[in-house]
Amino acid sequence: METTAPAPTTSRRTRRRWRIARRIAIGVLAGLAAIWLVLFITKGRFLKRPFENIVGGLTHRHVTVGGDFQLYFAPFRIKFYAERLAIANPAWATRPNLFTAARIDTRIAPLSLVFGKRRLYWLDLTDGAVDLEWNRAHDHNSWTFGDGKGGKPLDLPRIDRATVVGTQVRYLDPRLRLLADVKLDTIRSTDARIGQAVGLSGGGQLRATPFSVVARLLSPDATVARGKNELVLRARAAGNVLDVAGTLPSIAAFEDVPLAVRARGRNLATLLEVIGVAIPNTRRYDLHAQLVQDGPDYRFTRLRGTFGASDVAGRLTISNKERLHLDSQLTTRQLDIVDAAPFIGYNPDIVAEKGAIAAAAATGAAPARIMPEAALPVATMQRFDADLKWHIDRVRSKRLPIAEIDMVLDLDHGRLALSPLTMSMARGNVAADTIFDTRQRPSAVSYDIRLAPTPLGRLLAGYGVAEAGTTGTVRGRIQLKGRGDTIHDSLASSSGRIAFVIPSGSMWTRNVQLAEIDLGVFIQKMFEQELKEPVRLNCGLVAFTVRDGIAATDPILFDTQKNVILGRGGFSFRTEALDLAFRADAKKFSLFSGQSPVGVGGYFAAPSLNVISPQLVARAGVGLGLAVVATPVAALLAFVDPGDAKAAQCGPILAGKNAAAQRDKSGKPRTDVGNGTTDKGADKPRKKFLGIF
Repeated sequence: METTAPAPTTSRRTRRRWRIARRIAIGVLAGLAAIWLVLFITKGRFLKRPFENIVGGLTHRHVTVGGDFQLYFAPFRIKFYAERLAIANPAWATRPNLFTAARIDTRIAPLSLVFGKRRLYWLDLTDGAVDLEWNRAHDHNSWTFGDGKGGKPLDLPRIDRATVVGTQVRYLDPRLRLLADVKLDTIRSTDARIGQAVGLSGGGQLRATPFSVVARLLSPDATVARGKNELVLRARAAGNVLDVAGTLPSIAAFEDVPLAVRARGRNLATLLEVIGVAIPNTRRYDLHAQLVQDGPDYRFTRLRGTFGASDVAGRLTISNKERLHLDSQLTTRQLDIVDAAPFIGYNPDIVAEKGAIAAAAATGAAPARIMPEAALPVATMQRFDADLKWHIDRVRSKRLPIAEIDMVLDLDHGRLALSPLTMSMARGNVAADTIFDTRQRPSAVSYDIRLAPTPLGRLLAGYGVAEAGTTGTVRGRIQLKGRGDTIHDSLASSSGRIAFVIPSGSMWTRNVQLAEIDLGVFIQKMFEQELKEPVRLNCGLVAFTVRDGIAATDPILFDTQKNVILGRGGFSFRTEALDLAFRADAKKFSLFSGQSPVGVGGYFAAPSLNVISPQLVARAGVGLGLAVVATPVAALLAFVDPGDAKAAQCGPILAGKNAAAQRDKSGKPRTDVGNGTTDKGADKPRKKFLGIF
């Protein structure tokens, strides 16, 4: 018996499914058509409140439309129209709204809201205002929606045609203490092309310094299409001009983007003061660098340029974390000595035009003083930290040949250390460690300067000493500690020791000098302007003990081939007054001898040399009297030196020891030096000098 399959039943089920699907599709299309028709007729105005609620929920922001509202398909593009639209900022922001617009009218590609990049066929925006802010912790920004930490860059849609009028943009970064408020030029684009540069202008404040800014977007078409953004910007602040140029991946993305930066102005210190960094003043500068922002770090590489008549190159990183920190490494081929003047507090422009005395006066120093009274910027120094390594090939100077300077600077919570600072000076080496600790009030300052053996001919070539024929060398050390916020105050209160040792050698001068003060030699120098042979030095010591800013000779003692030269007196860091006297005692009989002291007085800025001292004038008067009552030959007796000077023992001199440790050739203590005097006999009362002791 044969049976047949129920094929008609399967076919009926398939047809039934198709009918259901068709009816559903027709229903959906009918529903969409009905929705489209309702929206088209009503312009979707009834969706105003749902729009505010839905968008507000998605963005976690309060959204309001204060005027007319339209949202519908026209015919296949979404038309969105809103008047007085406002999207709120997060609660921590300083302004209530992230975005406001008097009117926005746009056509949106529907599928772009779901797939791919958002696309606007056209946009008409009137009187828009955008407020972009970072929070104080710099872990949230106002344009990133949601509760997650972090901040995303601005993500602009593709816009085929646009008219944007009266747009204002405000940007606030509390970490940088930066506030910018700019206005965009009117923008009109067609077929996703603007066709001309778009400009913006405005100003703001960085820390406490106002600035103005002008910028131009040179490739606005690429910007509209979310491509490359060629930006040029010029800012002016505190007399400085800053130019920035670069290509941004998006209009608000600066991080990890190399930017070409140029800064120029009258004084680089005024530019860095804007961000709370204190450096010495400079003359006019012009610097170029590449800037890359990496989180809180701003790295300036390929740095090069000039300040005054000097050049500079290297790198600089400014970090803005818990404390502002500068880390830099610089090189200079040639440093003009005038450009180095700010390192000790001088204004270099005044030094170049009027000299050091005028520059010191400009800092508040008394008339005819040379030490500056410029105070350390204590408050600023305690707000930022810095590390600097600086190499200088050569210093351009008329008098001192200085080269190969290496300086290491460390500023840590107000403690500034220049340690070590080394240089080559006149084929000798100088090493220094200087500390300004502003954490102590007033600042605790220490100076430790060491001079390695240096040829006198090279060192004093600019001061009338002939290098040829001068074989002597000098070495020394200055150790002082004081308190004060200026160089003058720290030295005026300082105590310590200054000592320079001169081993055996020779010195040949072209002009009158404080050596070999023998009357016959002096007359020879005065008329012939030079010596027939160099001064022969066995050993010499110039040393001072400093107490409370007053330096007393301890001792000044030279032993030469012919004479023993002694010095007494001292100088004051307080008033910068000099009160020194030198006397040469001959070792052998001399017919013409100036046993009377030669005085050095005046001030650091204007020393005076009193070669014909009152004592010598008195002796000349005695000679004149003898010539009148006796014979002219008797007048010469007033200038006869019996030649009884005791040669010095060079051991204590070369060790730089104080006066109490000095010995004569026979090993006996010297009684003609010590306690700031050269009077014979240590027990004799001495005359006060500098009006102090």
